[in-house]
Amino acid sequence: SFREHYHYKGHEVSCCIKYFIFGFNIIFWLLGVAFLGIGLWAWSEKGVLSNISSITDLGGFDPVWLFLVVGGVMFILGFAGCIGALRENTFLLKFFSVFLGIIFFLELTAGVLAFVFKDWIKDQLNFFINNNIRAYRDDIDLQNLIDFTQEYWECCGAFGADDWNLNIYFNCTDSNPSREKCGVPFSCCTKDPAEDVINTQCGYDVRAKPDPEQKTYIHVKGCVPQFEKWLQDNLTVVAGIFIGIALLQIFGICLAQNLVSDIEAVRASW
Repeated sequence: SFREHYHYKGHEVSCCIKYFIFGFNIIFWLLGVAFLGIGLWAWSEKGVLSNISSITDLGGFDPVWLFLVVGGVMFILGFAGCIGALRENTFLLKFFSVFLGIIFFLELTAGVLAFVFKDWIKDQLNFFINNNIRAYRDDIDLQNLIDFTQEYWECCGAFGADDWNLNIYFNCTDSNPSREKCGVPFSCCTKDPAEDVINTQCGYDVRAKPDPEQKTYIHVKGCVPQFEKWLQDNLTVVAGIFIGIALLQIFGICLAQNLVSDIEAVRASW
C-alpha cells in the first residue's frame, strides 16, 4: 500500500536504540524492585509495616529509607524507560528524559553547593552523626550503619570519642546506671589481629581512663575528619565515579530523546 511504501521510504524507528534502552532499563527496573523488596522486608522484620506510626518514632536516621527512596526512583525510571521504549510511548520516554534530567541537575547542584559551602556541610554532617549517636540503641539497622562507619574509617563519634556522651547508655554522668557508662561501642576499638572473635565489651569504661591511655584501646579521631581524609585520598576514584554516572545519565537522556524524535518522525510521515 501507499502508506507502507511511504513508511519504508521515510523514517524508521531505530531497533538498536529501542532495544538498548529497553534492555538497560529492565535491569534498572529489576534492581529497583530488589531495593524496594529489601526495604519493605527490613521494615516488616522491625514491625514497621504493622505499625506505620512507628516510622516517626526513631530519633535518628533509618537506613531502610535509603533502600526505599533509591529503589522507588529506580523502579519509576526503569518502568518508564522500559515500557516507553517497548511500546514506543513518547509520553513515557519524555517522562524518563525529564526525570533523569532533574536527577542530573539535582546532583550537579548538590556537588556545587557541597564545594562552595564546605563548612556548612561539615556542620550538618556533625549534627547528623550526633543525632544518630543519640538513637544508637533505638534501631538495629542504624546501629549496624554506625558500627560499620566507625570500623571502616577507624573513627569514634563525629569529632571524637566524647561525642558518645550524647547517648544515654554511654554518657559519664553519675546518674547513669548503664554498664556501658563512660564507654564507647565496640566499633570504636582498635582491632587486635590475633583475635578471631569480636570483643563487644572492649569499649567498657574506656573514657574513664586518661586521654593518652585511651589511644591504646580505641580510635580517638572523629568520623567527620576521617571522612574528609578518605575523600582527599580517594578524590580521583570518587570524581571518576561521579563523572561516569553523569555521562551515563546524559547518554540515557540523549538516547531517549533520539528515540522520541524517530517515533514522532515516523508518525508524522503516516
